[in-house]
Amino acid sequence: MDIRALNASQNYASLKPATQPTHSSDTAERAFGKAAGDFASALKQSEELAMSAMTGNADPHALVQALAQTELAVEAAVTVRNKVVQAYQEILRMPV
Repeated sequence: MDIRALNASQNYASLKPATQPTHSSDTAERAFGKAAGDFASALKQSEELAMSAMTGNADPHALVQALAQTELAVEAAVTVRNKVVQAYQEILRMPV
């Protein structure tokens, strides 16, 4: 048996964990999940405030503030969606 082949296989075995994928996607997944949850809760809160404003139980200033927050959340979501679509289209244009 060639000693160089044995040494190479030992080096490969010792470096194999370095090539394993990291679980950083878990943190990204949690961040996107939290952002989606925050977006949904902002929309729900604004909707509830708008319903109570229709019955006369809410402060008009609070309603305007909630609508502004909702508009900002929707604009942010649309911007993120546009960036994702743009990145996807860029990937499709890459030569294989």
